[in-house]
Amino acid sequence: MKPPILTIIMFTIISGTIMVLMSSHWLTIWIGFEMNMLAIIPILMKKFSPRAIEAATKYFLTQATASMLLMLGIIMNLLLTGQWTALNILNPIVSNMMTVALSMKLGLSPFHFWVPEVTQGVPLMSGMILLTWQKIAPLSVLYQMAPSMNTHLLMIMAFMSVLIGGWGGLNQTQLRKILAYSSIAHMGWMIAVTTCNPTLMLLNLTIYIMMTLGTFMLFTFSSSTTTLSLSLTWNKLPLITSLILIIMLSLGGLPPLSGFMPKWMIIHELTKNNMITAAMFMAITALLNLYFYMRLTYATALTLFPSTNNMKMKWQFESTKNTTLLPPLIVMSTMLLPLTPMMPTLF
Repeated sequence: MKPPILTIIMFTIISGTIMVLMSSHWLTIWIGFEMNMLAIIPILMKKFSPRAIEAATKYFLTQATASMLLMLGIIMNLLLTGQWTALNILNPIVSNMMTVALSMKLGLSPFHFWVPEVTQGVPLMSGMILLTWQKIAPLSVLYQMAPSMNTHLLMIMAFMSVLIGGWGGLNQTQLRKILAYSSIAHMGWMIAVTTCNPTLMLLNLTIYIMMTLGTFMLFTFSSSTTTLSLSLTWNKLPLITSLILIIMLSLGGLPPLSGFMPKWMIIHELTKNNMITAAMFMAITALLNLYFYMRLTYATALTLFPSTNNMKMKWQFESTKNTTLLPPLIVMSTMLLPLTPMMPTLF
C-alpha cells in the first residue's frame, strides 16, 4: 500500500473514533462507526491473500449487521422520545437492542465467533489495530449508556465472554488466536464492571491496550506467529522472547505484574456491590487464561528448544525494525502494580 493512501486511511480510522468519542448525538456516533469500519477494511487486506479477503469479509458482514441493529435502535429511540441524545434511553427494548449491537462490534459472547478468525487471517499489525484501537469507540458508547442498560443482560454476556475467552484459548498454537481469545475475556471483565463502576472499565481498557500493543510489537519484531516459531526464537533473541512471555503472563493477570491490577480492582468493586458469586466465578475463569499463558511459557522457555546449529546463540544480525515505543510499553505492561492506590484518582 502506498504511503499517501495509508496515511489517508489511518486518518479516517482515527477521525471516526474521535467523532464517536466526542459526540452525544446518535447520528454522528453512527457516522463515526461507519467511517471507522469502512476505513479499516483495506488495512485488514494490506497483505493481499485469500485468507485476508475472507477475514475482511467476515469483519465487514459482522460490523454491518451491528451497525444495522444500532441504527434500528436509534430510530426507535427517536420515535419514542423525539430526541437524538445518547444519554437517556428510556425504553428497555431499545436499550437491549443497542447493547447487542455494541457487543457484536466488541466481539462479546455470544457474538465472539468472528474475533479469532479475523485476527488469525490478517497481518500482525492489522490484528494489533483490530484488538486495540477498534475497541475504544464501542466501549465509549457503552460508558455513556451505562445508567440505562440492562444489568442482567450485561452480566450474562460478561460471564460467557470470560468463560469462552479462557476456554477457547486452551488448545491454541496460533499466537494471534490466543490474543483474540484473551481479548474476548478482557472485554468480559470490562463489561462486568461497567454495571457498577464504569470508570474502572477505562482503567482496564488502558492497561489492556498497553499490554496488547507491547505483545504485538514484540511478535512483529521477532516474526513469531505460532508457538513453534516462538520457541525457535529463544536462541536468536532470548531477551525478546523473555519479554514476550512476561507480558503474556501480565495479560493473564499474574501478580506482581500490571495485568493483575485491573482484575484485583474489579473483583474488589464487585465484592463491594454484594456480587460475591460473580467475583468468584470471574476469578476462577481467569485461571483458564493464566493456564494457557503458563503452558506457552513452559513450552517456550522451560523446555529444550529444537536447535538447528551447534552454537548456543545464532549469529546476531542488526534488526531494521523500529522499536521506539517498545521500552515504555514493556515497563508499563509489567511494573504498574505499585501505582494501584493512585489509579482511582486518575480515572
